[in-house]
Amino acid sequence: MPHDSALDLVQITDPRDVAPELRRELIDCWVTVTNTGGAAGFPFPPVSENDVTPVADKLLSRLDPQQSRLLVARANGLLAGWVILNRDPYRLVGHWGTVHHLQTRPAFRGRGIGSALVHELRKIARDELGLEQLHLAARGGEGLEDFYGRLGWREIGRWPAALRLAPDDTRDEVLMILAPL
Repeated sequence: MPHDSALDLVQITDPRDVAPELRRELIDCWVTVTNTGGAAGFPFPPVSENDVTPVADKLLSRLDPQQSRLLVARANGLLAGWVILNRDPYRLVGHWGTVHHLQTRPAFRGRGIGSALVHELRKIARDELGLEQLHLAARGGEGLEDFYGRLGWREIGRWPAALRLAPDDTRDEVLMILAPL
């Protein structure tokens, strides 16, 4: 939890509840996180609003109470971070969800916002969606395994050399699970 401000976590389950200002803040956050080296879905910075907007709009259009949730964190009224939780519609894997695009604005890092988002997402997954486990894939070499490990996640595998960021920078994709919720 941030020590210098109150943190407000808000869950959104319907695209109609994403106000234009929030949409703009989410896109700006994503651009900023990516362009400062964050592993948030765009591996080749720099990116612009034009790159991020169609991807963000697609994510937001898929919000649905049973399938996809957006969780945003605000500190003193400012967007500090956000994350997406998706549930697969197929019954075979309907007991688990996938975490996507966890990001914290650089100005808010080190204040526990990412941890707060993950803790709240865990509660939502368990208590509201009835999920039993969460999955994610993280870019190796960023320290993300340690971050998630401190929150109870464990590594279950790797896709070696799956991500080529540059000719001399190939990384593993780290597969992680949080179970039980």
